[in-house]
Amino acid sequence: MIYDCAIIGGGPAGLNAALVLGRSRRNTVLFDDDQGRNLVVRESHGFITRDGIHPEELKRLAREDIAKYDSVKIKKKRIVNVNRITETHYELTTDEGETFHSIKIIIAVGLKEELPNIPDIEKFYGTSLFSCPYCDGWELQDRPLAVIADKMVFRLAKEVYTWSRDLVVFTNGEGRLEEEEKAKLQAKGIVVREELIDGLEGENGELRSVRLEDGTLIDRTGGFVTPLWSHAADFAKELGCKQNEHGGILTDEYGRTNVWNVYAAGDASLIVPAQLVIAAGEGSAAAIGVNGDLTNEYFDSE
Repeated sequence: MIYDCAIIGGGPAGLNAALVLGRSRRNTVLFDDDQGRNLVVRESHGFITRDGIHPEELKRLAREDIAKYDSVKIKKKRIVNVNRITETHYELTTDEGETFHSIKIIIAVGLKEELPNIPDIEKFYGTSLFSCPYCDGWELQDRPLAVIADKMVFRLAKEVYTWSRDLVVFTNGEGRLEEEEKAKLQAKGIVVREELIDGLEGENGELRSVRLEDGTLIDRTGGFVTPLWSHAADFAKELGCKQNEHGGILTDEYGRTNVWNVYAAGDASLIVPAQLVIAAGEGSAAAIGVNGDLTNEYFDSE
């Protein structure tokens, strides 16, 4: 069987794309290995009608919606290779060696994160330390917060200031702040610490303090960090897709890449901002692009 579209990735972008393609009566297969970036997150925010929902519950409800459409199949499998067989035919191979064939592909595998090299940071990430103020700032409002960041530290600190005025910015010895930026932060009462961080202290994922290399403890009850983001899979690069200025997959407004029959949606194409509702909208747009192109190709064929 050759599917109309294969979707790689079962997050909000992939799921919404599958829903729209199902409603468009397209034979679609979605691959999801359940290794999403938000596995450590307990609540998802900013998604209208579902604010505060657990990510796995959101996926469960989405799959219930998709199950109403017989033309969509969801496979709990990991795709490891994508090959172009002909101009209009791709072969996708799973880690178990099983193959699937499709005319069009939507890459929605999202991103993977590499946290700053700080001892014990993984114990707090997703519970009291987060990466997106728009997703989790409300829950941390007015608390004494840490901003631990690389070259994006000034921008992140400005954003977090919206939710709390009690901020300490940690550059962790990276020296990423310009003197003018440091002066602007300090003028707002934001403390800047440039020493190396020796570790984090707290219990059950709840941050209590940041420990500097000289042993100084700075009380903080939460905060934000900037992980290093990269693509969770290299399909786009291997297929020859171009990148945008942020390192995401370059697409038009309907998810089309520069490679014929290859589309992208969600964090994989946006990189930032990384929000569920935006990713879902990207998935919908890519699905409309796929369906529209299939329709045009059918009517243009002899």
